[in-house]
Amino acid sequence: MKKITRIILFSALLFSFCSAFSQTPATTTIIVFRHAEKDTAKLDPSLSKEGKTRAENLVLALRDFTPDAAYSTNYNRTRSTVAPLAKKFNLEVQVYDARDQKSFAEQLKAMTGKTIVVAGHSNTVPRLVNLLAGVDKYPDLEDSVYNQIYIVKITDGVPTVEIKQY
Repeated sequence: MKKITRIILFSALLFSFCSAFSQTPATTTIIVFRHAEKDTAKLDPSLSKEGKTRAENLVLALRDFTPDAAYSTNYNRTRSTVAPLAKKFNLEVQVYDARDQKSFAEQLKAMTGKTIVVAGHSNTVPRLVNLLAGVDKYPDLEDSVYNQIYIVKITDGVPTVEIKQY
């Protein structure tokens, strides 16, 4: 009887020890959005008045998140859209090449446990989300759509996508 009690006690202690050192899975959160409304008078346009307001509103829309990194394509409209959010969290906006989204998606997925914001375009945003989620589900955005945020969460390699409007 003592031997069974010792085995049970040892098993319970071993289970407790293992539980104490097991970690909850880290979730990587990648928030992807299109640049805000642009002034159409230039080749590399800045944001319009409405776009500047939307960029400021993005800070409020993402108030539940604390980004660790901010990315943008190398255009005025995308950098200006993410700038207020980056400023709030004292982040330097890093430029990515939207022509190599597959590599960029892999780079983002490797940032385990981090929250990352990415500003892109009507065609690059849904394509990046598709790569991150491993699906072919999200079509290019209509030219008039500026208010969608894709929140991709990856936990233990399993992605989920939430679409939010702001």
